[in-house]
Amino acid sequence: MAPPAWALAVTSKERWPSFPDVPSMAESGVPGYELSAWFGLLAPAGTPDDIVKTLNVTIAAALKEPEVNNKLAAMGAQPVDNTPKQFAARIKAEVARWIDVVGKNEITQR
Repeated sequence: MAPPAWALAVTSKERWPSFPDVPSMAESGVPGYELSAWFGLLAPAGTPDDIVKTLNVTIAAALKEPEVNNKLAAMGAQPVDNTPKQFAARIKAEVARWIDVVGKNEITQR
């Protein structure tokens, strides 16, 4: 997939695999800038560890299937193989980051 002719940079931390010739914001002179959409699957609080592990292993295997990988790539998504602990840490960091952004910019609900 070719990037749009007007693409100046990608907002992810590193260059995006779909657009390897488009620099990141950091490479374009805005260090520390990172903004990317992400999604994941969550289980209800209190789900037994063995079930969480089974889900994680099964989903990780599915994400390695070429057909799944190709469909995700066609949507501009890049699968990440991480553990439930790593994903929980990502969620916690994202919540803290956006709480900080909202607070520093005095953003309120309208």
